[in-house]
Amino acid sequence: MASTVLILNGPNLNLLGTREPEIYGSESLADIEAACAAHAPALDLAVDFRQSNSEGELPIVLRDYDSPQIRSGLAARVDGRLQGRTGH
Repeated sequence: MASTVLILNGPNLNLLGTREPEIYGSESLADIEAACAAHAPALDLAVDFRQSNSEGELPIVLRDYDSPQIRSGLAARVDGRLQGRTGH
């Protein structure tokens, strides 16, 4: 059974490929998702790829996700504050 990797994409990343492509490139978030999904089976992984423009939604996803997690420093700080308020 493949492990699942959760890939969270925050605010405005849905605009990749269309917003200032001279700075951010022309690859869209859908292109990145497709590349992740294409490479995952070779690593015996499944990919759960999500994007939200609501910063408040992402810590909830992390809190409720029942799988090992690798987090950026910001996500860990936000989730830590959330856990303090919810008792988790």
